[in-house]
Amino acid sequence: MNKIFTLIASLFVACSTAGVAHAAPEEVNYLLPVPATSLAMAPWMLAQYKGYYAQENLKVTFVAAKGGVDVAKQIGAGNALIGGSIGDTPIILRANGVPIKGIALLGAGTLTLTAVHQDSGIQNMKGLRGKTLTVMSYADGTYYSLLGGLKKAGLTKDDLSIQAAGPAGVWQLFAAGKSQAMTGGADFINYAIDAGAKINILPPEEGFRSMAQAILASDDAIRTHPELLRKLVRATLRGMNDIMTNPKEAARAFALAVPSYTGKEASIENFFGMLQKYTYAGQSPLGRIDAKRMEEVQNLYVSEGIVARKLPLDELFTNQFVDAPAK
Repeated sequence: MNKIFTLIASLFVACSTAGVAHAAPEEVNYLLPVPATSLAMAPWMLAQYKGYYAQENLKVTFVAAKGGVDVAKQIGAGNALIGGSIGDTPIILRANGVPIKGIALLGAGTLTLTAVHQDSGIQNMKGLRGKTLTVMSYADGTYYSLLGGLKKAGLTKDDLSIQAAGPAGVWQLFAAGKSQAMTGGADFINYAIDAGAKINILPPEEGFRSMAQAILASDDAIRTHPELLRKLVRATLRGMNDIMTNPKEAARAFALAVPSYTGKEASIENFFGMLQKYTYAGQSPLGRIDAKRMEEVQNLYVSEGIVARKLPLDELFTNQFVDAPAK
């Protein structure tokens, strides 16, 4: 009889253990500012394609919002747990009552780059005086970063012709030679290169270093779902790390993940090289948000009148999900 009881108990433990091991993945809607298949969303797509979310027992569905500000507003309203935007976003929206924070930053460098034609004779920000420059819009973080860079160079927006041309026009007008310079993300600059533009990138240290892409969450999610957020951050940063460590292999994997990019691996690798050089480098540990950098960016937004007042830095970001030891 004792043997029978022992056998039943063993079977019960085995079944219970199997149930835990094969627990259904936790489903998460992850908001992104543009469609997930966009080149700018490569870290997320690689993390999905390579199974990094699945390895955290997560089933992630990417949902495209109407830009980074919309992502943040939806998260703040409780309509989504997590999303992607740029690191500057909490500075703008937190000041307007949206309860969000940055919980990871994809790189210590800048997302905003200024490109000029190789034959333009422009070698620095001061050389933009009197020139035509395209940006995506006058309400985008890359434009505000441009204003900060001009200020460092002793210029104002009135010293050149800045044209808001939209997400396609910003690089198309530049590639067609209708502007001498463009300011935008590395993806837009890469599109111009693919269209035949021969470019130089002005030294980022001469401009104003805007922040890189960021992962955002609401105060409520940070308080009530910390382990879930930690898993999402960890998996996403693995996608970023793949780009850093082997851009060629990452480009091949991205083309497999997004078949519309098949045959464009060389272009993707060039884009990943720009991210590696200008955006991702110099961050330790990966994902960590630098308080001094956040303060500098906030000071710019206040000085330009974009936000009315400064907020305590601990209201804008937390590093609890990147500083925590891996499990």
